[in-house]
Amino acid sequence: MRLATWNINSIRARADRALAFLERTGVDVLALQETKCKDEQFPREGFEALGYQVATAGHSQWNGVAIISKVGLEDVEIGFPGMPTWGDPAAAEARAIGATCGGVRVWSLYVPNGRELADPHYAYKLEWLARLRDAAQGWLAADAQAQVALVGDWNIAPLDTDVWDIARFAGSTHVSPAEREAFTAIAEAGYTEVSRVHLPAEHTYTYWDYQQLRFPRNEGMRIDLTYVTPALAARVTGATIERNERKGKAPSDHVPVVLEIAD
Repeated sequence: MRLATWNINSIRARADRALAFLERTGVDVLALQETKCKDEQFPREGFEALGYQVATAGHSQWNGVAIISKVGLEDVEIGFPGMPTWGDPAAAEARAIGATCGGVRVWSLYVPNGRELADPHYAYKLEWLARLRDAAQGWLAADAQAQVALVGDWNIAPLDTDVWDIARFAGSTHVSPAEREAFTAIAEAGYTEVSRVHLPAEHTYTYWDYQQLRFPRNEGMRIDLTYVTPALAARVTGATIERNERKGKAPSDHVPVVLEIAD
């Protein structure tokens, strides 16, 4: 099975690119983030025509997640247990969707950005990650052989070499100690970030801002990541970062990360 995660940055603007990617790569399951549309606006027809099933969680032009699968799409769940709310009035955002695809419990996750260290959104981000860690630990405690994948845009660069120049990020989100500790807590709960295992090279990025020629200068960040349970990690045989998807007409600012999973 091939499992990919991709912050598409508007599925309606980039449906053709997503469809072409699936046809080119033969990916079986695609977890999308930042779809930026309501459920009824998702362009599912093109994916269904290729033999994929589609599950979405989208409330507005912000956020949004989806799972697209041609190996089954069962027990769809919107939001993980204990997921925090945001806003006034407080409500659950469209940031997490889970489904069982080919025997793997896939979660497409769009972790809150945090904005600035003093912003309430930063505290929300840390709480969101803490509750995700609790849920993830619970799934593994309930079944040591669970096949769970937590994939998506984590909005965290775990290592200094996951950004092009750590000095440029001093005092900002994505690299703060608290965020990195929250990310490491998922590993402490028993999960392995397998894209790092198979792609350990430093200064390997998955995101490049549209501004200031960041992509041509390779001034990027590694923030699209793939945590999996031990039983699933044992089946992952490789990973790729599809850098070429950042090229061409109207690309997303993120690129897909693909896991190869053995039977």
